[in-house]
Amino acid sequence: MSPTFNAICAIWYRRPCSAKCLFEFFPKIHKNKIKIEDEEVGEPGKQKLHQVNLAAEEHFSPVQDHVKFTLQQAYFKCAYECFDRERSYDEISDCVENCSVPVVRSQHILEDEMAKFQETMKRSLMVCQDKFGAAKLQRKPDALNDLETCVDQSTQDGVKMLPHLAAKLKTSFFLSD
Repeated sequence: MSPTFNAICAIWYRRPCSAKCLFEFFPKIHKNKIKIEDEEVGEPGKQKLHQVNLAAEEHFSPVQDHVKFTLQQAYFKCAYECFDRERSYDEISDCVENCSVPVVRSQHILEDEMAKFQETMKRSLMVCQDKFGAAKLQRKPDALNDLETCVDQSTQDGVKMLPHLAAKLKTSFFLSD
């Protein structure tokens, strides 16, 4: 098995990921998928991805709960109130569309922020892969250890970013800690 790590964090999977999985950061928000290379991530890589998964789950569960339950519930209550026999079809449709604005806005904010996080992690891990490739060409004996160190540092940096990203999202959604 190749020791390269062509993967980014599959944050919302609750299991270690192979490099064949897709990045899906929230259930039902599937517009922002990134295909990951067809190589398997080595065991150290799986452990690192699992570490990021657990940290993301911890930090984003209040945000996910807010979007999935609070905003969805408010949307359905609002939309229900739109259905009045005295309204025209167009009025009902406009009313329901207006009810969906907070949910749609929230999904866009989540998608944008998670896409940025994804891209940062991907670039960081690609740097590790590039360094490993160069070290292999130079036949450096510590190439694999350097790769593992680089991936470990990238993962730690990603985990350190999560609380800040979660706080930013909470602020966007007016959630308190």
